[in-house]
Amino acid sequence: MSEENVEIVHSIFAAWRRGDFRSVEWAHPEITFVVADGPVPGSWSGVAAMAEAWREALSAFEHLRTEADEYRALDDERVFVLMHLSGRGKTSGLEVGDIQMKGANLFHLRDGKVTRLVLYWDRQHAHPDVGLSE
Repeated sequence: MSEENVEIVHSIFAAWRRGDFRSVEWAHPEITFVVADGPVPGSWSGVAAMAEAWREALSAFEHLRTEADEYRALDDERVFVLMHLSGRGKTSGLEVGDIQMKGANLFHLRDGKVTRLVLYWDRQHAHPDVGLSE
């Protein structure tokens, strides 16, 4: 099961790498979406609320892309992804890659759907939450 979950997460990141954040087919209808840190931390329930929160977060950037650096199956239901971001801040004009935005995502999956997604803008905050050292 954990390998299947890693493949699901890998397919999600394939779209995100292209800058395509529109698909939510992978999400359980009652997904819990958590932004653990960063400019707008919070928690939302359901696909529509997740989409709105994600749209708001993405609106600060142009050409945002996420690239997975490493996938780790933590157990049969959780996949941890170390990732980095590239793009440009709309207001500042700064390239995201220039400021080294290295984050992490924690996906909880059940029956082929993501039931909980936790985003960390700073991967250092993620490691203690998932019980890993850097």
